[in-house]
Amino acid sequence: MPELHPLARLLIFGGVGLIVLGLLVQLATSLLPGIGRLPGDIVIERDNFKLYIPLGTMIVLSITLSILLNLIARLFNGGGR
Repeated sequence: MPELHPLARLLIFGGVGLIVLGLLVQLATSLLPGIGRLPGDIVIERDNFKLYIPLGTMIVLSITLSILLNLIARLFNGGGR
């Protein structure tokens, strides 16, 4: 029988990562109340149906994370030298 310890570790760390990510999202929505209602976010509501596509939020989050990760990479690489 193959060794399953690496798979078990992967599942555990993945679960812990999802919990941390969920807590960060919860914290972000409480600190920034308008984050889910930006221009560009699409909401379609019907009788028993609600579709939410956060395009504006995803664009803002993508730009913010790109800038942040770029700054962190420059710090660790010594300014790109």
